[in-house]
Amino acid sequence: MARLDILEYPHPRLRIKAEPVTVFDESISQLIDDMFETMAEAQGIGLAASQVDVHQRVIVMDISDERDEPRIYINPEIEVLEPGTLPYDEGCLSVPGFYETVERPANVIIRALDRDGNAFEEEAVGLLAVCIQHEIDHLEGRLFVDYLSPLKRDRIRKKLKKQRA
Repeated sequence: MARLDILEYPHPRLRIKAEPVTVFDESISQLIDDMFETMAEAQGIGLAASQVDVHQRVIVMDISDERDEPRIYINPEIEVLEPGTLPYDEGCLSVPGFYETVERPANVIIRALDRDGNAFEEEAVGLLAVCIQHEIDHLEGRLFVDYLSPLKRDRIRKKLKKQRA
Protein backbone atom coordinates (compact mmCIF):
# COMPACT_ATOMS: atom_id res chain seq x y z
CA MET A 1 0.00 0.00 0.00
CA ALA A 2 1.02 3.60 -0.50
CA ARG A 3 0.05 6.88 1.04
CA LEU A 4 -1.35 9.24 -1.58
CA ASP A 5 -1.09 13.02 -1.64
CA ILE A 6 -4.31 14.81 -0.72
CA LEU A 7 -5.14 17.85 -2.84
CA GLU A 8 -5.89 20.93 -0.77
CA TYR A 9 -8.38 23.72 -1.39
CA PRO A 10 -8.38 25.72 -3.64
CA HIS A 11 -6.51 23.30 -5.96
CA PRO A 12 -8.32 23.41 -9.34
CA ARG A 13 -8.21 19.61 -9.77
CA LEU A 14 -10.65 19.30 -6.84
CA ARG A 15 -13.26 20.74 -9.23
CA ILE A 16 -13.01 17.91 -11.79
CA LYS A 17 -16.09 15.70 -11.98
CA ALA A 18 -15.20 12.03 -11.44
CA GLU A 19 -15.98 9.35 -14.03
CA PRO A 20 -17.86 6.13 -13.22
CA VAL A 21 -15.80 3.01 -12.60
CA THR A 22 -16.44 0.44 -15.33
CA VAL A 23 -13.60 -2.04 -14.78
CA PHE A 24 -13.12 -3.81 -11.46
CA ASP A 25 -9.53 -5.00 -11.50
CA GLU A 26 -6.39 -4.92 -9.40
CA SER A 27 -5.90 -1.19 -10.04
CA ILE A 28 -9.24 -0.37 -8.38
CA SER A 29 -8.42 -2.67 -5.47
CA GLN A 30 -5.02 -1.01 -5.08
CA LEU A 31 -6.61 2.45 -5.22
CA ILE A 32 -9.07 1.46 -2.48
CA ASP A 33 -6.29 0.07 -0.26
CA ASP A 34 -4.14 3.16 -0.81
CA MET A 35 -7.10 5.43 -0.07
CA PHE A 36 -7.79 3.64 3.22
CA GLU A 37 -4.13 4.00 4.23
CA THR A 38 -4.13 7.68 3.25
CA MET A 39 -7.38 8.36 5.11
CA ALA A 40 -6.17 6.60 8.26
CA GLU A 41 -2.82 8.40 8.28
CA ALA A 42 -4.62 11.74 7.86
CA GLN A 43 -7.04 10.76 10.66
CA GLY A 44 -10.08 11.21 8.44
CA ILE A 45 -13.37 9.36 8.35
CA GLY A 46 -14.00 9.59 4.61
CA LEU A 47 -12.03 10.10 1.41
CA ALA A 48 -13.11 10.46 -2.21
CA ALA A 49 -10.75 9.47 -5.03
CA SER A 50 -11.00 13.02 -6.39
CA GLN A 51 -9.17 14.25 -3.29
CA VAL A 52 -6.13 12.15 -4.23
CA ASP A 53 -6.27 13.32 -7.86
CA VAL A 54 -7.89 10.16 -9.21
CA HIS A 55 -11.08 11.18 -10.94
CA GLN A 56 -13.07 7.99 -10.60
CA ARG A 57 -16.22 7.57 -8.53
CA VAL A 58 -14.69 5.79 -5.52
CA ILE A 59 -15.24 6.60 -1.83
CA VAL A 60 -13.77 4.96 1.25
CA MET A 61 -15.09 5.63 4.71
CA ASP A 62 -14.88 4.46 8.30
CA ILE A 63 -17.00 6.38 10.78
CA SER A 64 -16.68 3.85 13.61
CA ASP A 65 -15.04 4.90 16.87
CA GLU A 66 -12.49 2.07 16.63
CA ARG A 67 -11.90 2.59 12.88
CA ASP A 68 -12.65 -1.07 12.26
CA GLU A 69 -15.71 -0.83 9.98
CA PRO A 70 -14.35 0.10 6.53
CA ARG A 71 -16.92 1.00 3.90
CA ILE A 72 -16.42 1.19 0.15
CA TYR A 73 -18.77 2.96 -2.24
CA ILE A 74 -18.12 2.80 -5.98
CA ASN A 75 -20.34 4.82 -8.33
CA PRO A 76 -22.51 5.89 -5.37
CA GLU A 77 -25.89 7.54 -5.75
CA ILE A 78 -28.24 8.73 -3.04
CA GLU A 79 -31.96 9.22 -2.71
CA VAL A 80 -33.25 11.56 -0.04
CA LEU A 81 -35.85 9.81 2.13
CA GLU A 82 -37.03 12.70 4.28
CA PRO A 83 -37.14 16.43 3.54
CA GLY A 84 -35.58 17.46 6.88
CA THR A 85 -31.95 18.48 7.19
CA LEU A 86 -29.30 17.93 9.82
CA PRO A 87 -26.83 20.68 10.73
CA TYR A 88 -23.38 19.17 11.17
CA ASP A 89 -19.94 20.67 11.77
CA GLU A 90 -18.04 19.36 8.78
CA GLY A 91 -14.32 19.24 8.26
CA CYS A 92 -12.39 18.00 5.25
CA LEU A 93 -8.97 16.53 4.58
CA SER A 94 -8.74 18.88 1.58
CA VAL A 95 -9.51 21.89 3.81
CA PRO A 96 -7.34 20.99 6.82
CA GLY A 97 -8.05 22.61 10.16
CA PHE A 98 -11.40 24.17 9.30
CA TYR A 99 -14.86 23.13 10.51
CA GLU A 100 -18.09 24.82 9.53
CA THR A 101 -21.76 23.95 9.93
CA VAL A 102 -23.44 22.60 6.80
CA GLU A 103 -27.08 21.48 6.53
CA ARG A 104 -27.71 18.23 4.64
CA PRO A 105 -30.56 15.72 4.40
CA ALA A 106 -30.50 13.52 7.49
CA ASN A 107 -31.85 10.31 5.96
CA VAL A 108 -30.86 8.88 2.57
CA ILE A 109 -30.65 5.62 0.68
CA ILE A 110 -27.21 4.86 -0.76
CA ARG A 111 -26.95 2.75 -3.90
CA ALA A 112 -23.43 1.75 -4.89
CA LEU A 113 -21.10 -1.03 -5.96
CA ASP A 114 -18.60 -2.81 -3.73
CA ARG A 115 -14.93 -3.56 -4.44
CA ASP A 116 -15.93 -6.46 -6.72
CA GLY A 117 -18.62 -4.57 -8.62
CA ASN A 118 -21.57 -6.06 -6.74
CA ALA A 119 -24.51 -3.71 -6.26
CA PHE A 120 -25.80 -2.96 -2.78
CA GLU A 121 -28.15 -0.54 -1.08
CA GLU A 122 -28.25 0.77 2.47
CA GLU A 123 -30.13 3.36 4.45
CA ALA A 124 -28.00 6.07 6.01
CA VAL A 125 -28.94 8.38 8.86
CA GLY A 126 -26.99 10.88 10.91
CA LEU A 127 -23.23 10.94 10.45
CA LEU A 128 -23.23 8.28 7.71
CA ALA A 129 -25.80 10.29 5.72
CA VAL A 130 -23.78 13.49 6.14
CA CYS A 131 -20.47 11.82 5.31
CA ILE A 132 -21.67 10.08 2.13
CA GLN A 133 -23.14 13.35 0.85
CA HIS A 134 -19.91 15.20 1.65
CA GLU A 135 -17.84 12.61 -0.25
CA ILE A 136 -20.24 12.44 -3.22
CA ASP A 137 -19.89 16.22 -3.44
CA HIS A 138 -16.15 15.68 -3.97
CA LEU A 139 -16.91 13.33 -6.86
CA GLU A 140 -19.04 16.11 -8.36
CA GLY A 141 -16.27 18.70 -7.97
CA ARG A 142 -17.84 20.41 -4.94
CA LEU A 143 -16.45 21.03 -1.46
CA PHE A 144 -18.18 21.80 1.81
CA VAL A 145 -16.84 25.37 1.61
CA ASP A 146 -19.14 25.87 -1.40
CA TYR A 147 -22.06 25.82 1.08
CA LEU A 148 -20.56 28.72 3.03
CA SER A 149 -20.87 32.45 2.42
CA PRO A 150 -18.35 33.95 -0.02
CA LEU A 151 -16.84 35.86 2.93
CA LYS A 152 -16.19 32.68 4.96
CA ARG A 153 -14.89 30.84 1.89
CA ASP A 154 -12.47 33.66 1.10
CA ARG A 155 -11.27 33.79 4.72
CA ILE A 156 -10.51 30.04 4.65
CA ARG A 157 -8.72 30.33 1.29
CA LYS A 158 -6.53 33.17 2.62
CA LYS A 159 -5.68 31.35 5.86
CA LEU A 160 -4.70 28.19 3.99
CA LYS A 161 -2.55 30.20 1.58
CA LYS A 162 -0.82 31.88 4.52
CA GLN A 163 -0.20 28.51 6.22
CA ARG A 164 1.46 27.15 3.06
CA ALA A 165 3.72 30.20 2.62
